[in-house]
Amino acid sequence: MFKKAVEAKSHQRLSGADRKKLRRTVQNRFILLTDDLLDSILPPKVEITVSKFQNRVLVYSIEGGRPMFFDIDGRGNEIFPTVFALWEAPEMLPSFMLKGGEVSRYVIGGADLMFPGIWIPAEGFPSFSAGEIWAVKVPGNLAPIAVGFTTMSSAEALKAGLRGKALRITHYYRDFLWESAEGHYVPNAGFMEDVVMEDPSYLVEISDASAGPQTSTGNEEDESADVNDTGPSASHTDAKNDTEEHVVGSMNELNLGDDVSANEANNDKQNTLSPEEVDALLDQCLLQALHTTLKEKDLPIPGSTLWANHVLPCRPPGLTLDIKKSSHKKLSKWLQSKASTGMIAVKEDKHKKEIVLISVNRKHPNYSSFKPEKKKAEISESSGERSTAQAQSDKMLEIVEVYKPSIHNSAIFASVGEDKGRLYTASEASDVVFKYIEKENLVKPTNRSMVVLDPILCDALFKGAIKKGSAYPSEIHKKDVGPTFVGRMQPNHVVMRGGGEPVVRKGAVKPVQIMTERRQGNKKVTKVSGIETFLIDPDSFGSELQKKFACSTSVGELPGKKGYEVLIQGGVIDDVARYMVEHYGVPKRYIEVLDKTRK
Repeated sequence: MFKKAVEAKSHQRLSGADRKKLRRTVQNRFILLTDDLLDSILPPKVEITVSKFQNRVLVYSIEGGRPMFFDIDGRGNEIFPTVFALWEAPEMLPSFMLKGGEVSRYVIGGADLMFPGIWIPAEGFPSFSAGEIWAVKVPGNLAPIAVGFTTMSSAEALKAGLRGKALRITHYYRDFLWESAEGHYVPNAGFMEDVVMEDPSYLVEISDASAGPQTSTGNEEDESADVNDTGPSASHTDAKNDTEEHVVGSMNELNLGDDVSANEANNDKQNTLSPEEVDALLDQCLLQALHTTLKEKDLPIPGSTLWANHVLPCRPPGLTLDIKKSSHKKLSKWLQSKASTGMIAVKEDKHKKEIVLISVNRKHPNYSSFKPEKKKAEISESSGERSTAQAQSDKMLEIVEVYKPSIHNSAIFASVGEDKGRLYTASEASDVVFKYIEKENLVKPTNRSMVVLDPILCDALFKGAIKKGSAYPSEIHKKDVGPTFVGRMQPNHVVMRGGGEPVVRKGAVKPVQIMTERRQGNKKVTKVSGIETFLIDPDSFGSELQKKFACSTSVGELPGKKGYEVLIQGGVIDDVARYMVEHYGVPKRYIEVLDKTRK
């Protein structure tokens, strides 16, 4: 669900009625969740924000950017807790216990949980139905590392010999949803490294906060054998029982060794900041955002969106940015104080009762004297992930839709000093037109969301597209400038597979066509064409399908067209489409299917 980074389309604060609705939904969904535990996860007086993603997923976060629940279908029918919520209330869900730390490395790498990796307690295998939400834990640690839903019932699992997929993981520790909250709230973030990187002798145990790190000193080979044969040892179970009484519902009592010291140092540093120092930190993050992430095309922007998407990501690592610890206490008052200096302009949206950033004075002394920091990308990848990535590198597909300036808008590129002969992504092209708008000062003073059209910009957007006799528009909304400008450019696309050379082709991306039809004898045949666009060799592809579906295949030239067609015996239209998505990385939007055998 969150293996890949996906940006939210919008952020919105929940109203009082929506907050109550969310609490009711959560209580009805998770019957083990008491009122006290729910108050610790969704505090009554803390602001709750809902983020909407392109895949219809809704993420509910509390103040400070900590995601607590996510809704897969956006209707409240499939709502799941995040690991942050489970760390506050581990008893909120039933859980599967892993056989050891060596299994956890695959779970937090994005793999689903298989039945052989589950430890079966002495009282027997737990009872459950298909589609139930369960958490995943490691021995000796009450902090869940993942959450998902069961793929079959316990009866079906026992009938299958406890083989196959047990839990389809929807969210796990270290995925992109977890990373989105890093720095906001990462309690004892080092505990998972112990589970994964050490040997499977269950080095992580729970004790009270005053105890030192507990480690195993026995023979590693014997312990590994015990893990594989009988699950957690008796001594480990006793230690767990002795220490469970110290757990009070938070993760503050996990032993982390040096990581605890580092986290405590960061917390102490945060707690010792005076209101004046927090004010300075806020100003620094705002200036960093204005220089690096906030573009002119984003304006006007609501204060909550500015805070979540731009200010918070610019805070220093290890520090929590809390507006309530500043002298301003509220986001609106802080932005109004910055507006009083002349660096920004804000207004209050009377309908939504929210402060809105209208414009930025980029000639202000505070803005011009600030030097933004360049952040280094941090890439952490386990050896297992690296080997998997290396094995699949030859099939990794990357498609980039690019655009070339046309005769309509080449004057815009020339005016701002950009190369008219190179290729641009949609985002880069949009930046060029807004650069021209800023240069010519075309934003309407009385309505900052509108752009006044001068002759050059009007021709670039509408010349030849307006019917004869119709008047040309004199202004356009900011949100329509970018798409209209890109639509007037010449489409191209770049395709690259693995570490090979990128291939640039003119025109838009032509989709793969998969069609099933009937032949003589009422037999079905599936045709696949257009795979060369995605750098797939037709002969190799046909051989793979022959082995995959145990059917005969053939490859021939398309009549009257360039390219080849792969013919597969049988109606395997859905299977072929799924195979291309999973094994060749072809996006679903580039696959067209047509089943002529259906009436």
